[in-house]
This record gives sequence, structure tokens and C-alpha cells, in this order.
Amino acid sequence: MKKRKVPMRKDLLTNTMQPKKDLVRIVVNKEKEVSVDPTGKMPGRGAYVSLEPEKIAAAQKSGILERSLGAKIEASFYDELFQYVDHQKARKELFGDK
Repeated sequence: MKKRKVPMRKDLLTNTMQPKKDLVRIVVNKEKEVSVDPTGKMPGRGAYVSLEPEKIAAAQKSGILERSLGAKIEASFYDELFQYVDHQKARKELFGDK
């Protein structure tokens, strides 16, 4: 049986290539609205970030997401992102990698 190729994406925070399933996509649409894209299929410019809360906190301080996406990011978005990351991390610990 042929082995499938694992899709890789570049993590904006660590600047490393990682499997797509280990990252979350942040997308900004034409109206400059920033949102978390769990499916990876929303239209707009996207950036992939790791599921590490400490890396996201560092990104919030440095403003790297704002520079990369070209949009102003509110503090409430970072709260939403932290909740999503915590949920995904807990899910991964509970169910493991599949």
C-alpha cells in the first residue's frame, strides 16, 4: 500500500514546517475581519500558528499576526484563539493522535 504524503505548513510563530493537523489557520477576509478557521477552507488570507498557548501569548505581545495579516487584531480575538487552542490541546491529550 502506498504511503500518503502529509501536508505541511509553515508555522508563523516558530518559523518551522509542521503537519497541517498540528496547526490552526487564522484568516482575514476582505472586510478585514480576523477569525479562527478550524476547517482551513474559509476565503481570505491565512496564516498558520501552532497550538501552543505560550507561543500565542508571545505573538500577541510582538504583534506578528497583525503584521502578517495586515489587519488590526482585537484582544477579544486572542481570547477566542486561546479558548480554541486549549480545547484542541485537551482533545489531543484525551483522544491522542489519529
